[in-house]
Amino acid sequence: MKKIIIILMIFLISNCSYAQDKLSFVYINGANNNNIKMKTWYERGVKKLHKLLRKNFIKHPELKKSYKKLGNLDIENEPDIFFWGYNSKADLDYVKRRIKFNITAPFAYFAKKFITENIHDAIWIQKSNNMLPVLDDLNENIKKETEKGNNIILFGYSAGAFIAYEYMFNKLRYINPEVFFEKMSADKDLTDFVKHNKRKDTCLAALLYRNTDIGSMSPYGNFVLNKDTERIKNKYIQLDEITENVCAPENSIAGIVNFANPSPLFYSDLFDDKYELNYFNSLMVKYILENGMFLITVNFREDPIGFSTSGNLTVKDIERHLNMKINKPTGVIYNNSDVWAKRFSFLAHVSYWSAGKTFSKAVVKTLLEGKKFQYNDINNE
Repeated sequence: MKKIIIILMIFLISNCSYAQDKLSFVYINGANNNNIKMKTWYERGVKKLHKLLRKNFIKHPELKKSYKKLGNLDIENEPDIFFWGYNSKADLDYVKRRIKFNITAPFAYFAKKFITENIHDAIWIQKSNNMLPVLDDLNENIKKETEKGNNIILFGYSAGAFIAYEYMFNKLRYINPEVFFEKMSADKDLTDFVKHNKRKDTCLAALLYRNTDIGSMSPYGNFVLNKDTERIKNKYIQLDEITENVCAPENSIAGIVNFANPSPLFYSDLFDDKYELNYFNSLMVKYILENGMFLITVNFREDPIGFSTSGNLTVKDIERHLNMKINKPTGVIYNNSDVWAKRFSFLAHVSYWSAGKTFSKAVVKTLLEGKKFQYNDINNE
């Protein structure tokens, strides 16, 4: 009987280890993918790129030493394509119907048509009422992958980088409830209640679940607690259940690769120290580094819409910038916007598929260089 139990335990452990080693690449589309033609173009490009990325990841076993969440680089053969383009179609069609050709101003007509086709979705997805349902759909997609035993790498293309970032910001479990309520200057009755009813770390989406029970975001970008303490307590008791429902599955995200990334153009307020949501952004950065994740940007230098996210910082630089201690960091946040695709600038933004060999090599190179750079000051101590 003992032998049977031991064999069963070995089997279960080996299966768990195997499950944790599996990887799924989830690709998030950008703007201008509202019709079948563009959707087909995107999906065909992703399938071609996925083969190259998978090949280059497997060719570099040193990645396993740098990023434990990558397991044994056992990557699914097929890409997981998360497509949100059709969600914005009705709004886009509304705008397009209002663009009228005028023989006296033909350039204005074609300029409006071009801008609408290419920029509308990037603006549309910025609005919370549009973004949040997309994040929920993405989270359900990720839950299905984790149920298979897969860790996830998100690849955010163009405006898809907004979704990848917002997913981390809203869904990662980087918030300690006790610390959070103290930071929000909750009254003593509530902070005592929280201390005596400890809950797991949670995400911003859980704290905002069904809006005003715990609190809400003001138009000024700060979290406002509900004035009704009893309503907060009633919702807080359910927080673990809500966390499992709306937050990212625990330890499921290995990392994020954003490319053709225009985020700094749309998220420049993240560099404003007066923006109160930066408190949560700082916690998210700390979480990424402490949990061995990576957040990298890879852009072609010729890409006119691929913006450099920031100057690269070592861990110690990040600690000084955030004014907080990062405990036993192993993660990486790194930007590489100098990849030479050898493409014309007006084509570069849509060349990540045709220049897939260059891009896939650059992703692996950026992961390895980012790790070396980020920890250079620590390794040299």
